[in-house]
Amino acid sequence: MRRRVWLKSGGYIVIDHTEALVAIDVNTGKYVGKRDFEETVLKINLEAVGEVVRQIRLRDLGGIIIIDFIDMQDESHRRQVLVALERALAGDRAQTHIVSLSPLGLVEMTRKRTRESLEHLLCRPCPSCDGRGFVKTPETVCHEIFREIVRQSRQFVSKELLILAHRDVVDRLLDEESAALAELEPQVGRPIRLQAEALYGVDQYDVVLI
Repeated sequence: MRRRVWLKSGGYIVIDHTEALVAIDVNTGKYVGKRDFEETVLKINLEAVGEVVRQIRLRDLGGIIIIDFIDMQDESHRRQVLVALERALAGDRAQTHIVSLSPLGLVEMTRKRTRESLEHLLCRPCPSCDGRGFVKTPETVCHEIFREIVRQSRQFVSKELLILAHRDVVDRLLDEESAALAELEPQVGRPIRLQAEALYGVDQYDVVLI
């Protein structure tokens, strides 16, 4: 279920799921051919064909699938890759349809969906990023906290402010952002205290009025 799958030659493919389609990208990676670059590209693309089809069947991918092979200038090389792909998919039980390989190396294909993909059967969206694959950096969260401090200090009265946040965020507030935090205290007219929360995600925080 890994996003990146390495090829024996040192190249690799990357598989990304979106709402509309599955994108599979082929890359040269560590491979350096002994011949010219065009031969190197052909070798990696041909090797990638077998692994791409294997991963499609193994993960039971369906719907629209876009395969981004490495660009090939030679028309005969593009035909070789397309023929290899058609042959590799011939033994697939699921119904597939391939659109011609473009000069940019893009192949559009469809594969009949018979059930949920392996990823959907075995996994659920990450609770930290809600399936986005990204979380905010501590720097971004610090700036959000500063804005929230100013907002709350203008609306509510309190003796001090307590910031509850992930340890990485608290460490940044005490280090790189310490000067900005020190300038903020006289601006809001009350002391600001920090507390690291072990159960918080990096992008989770609370500004508590005390």
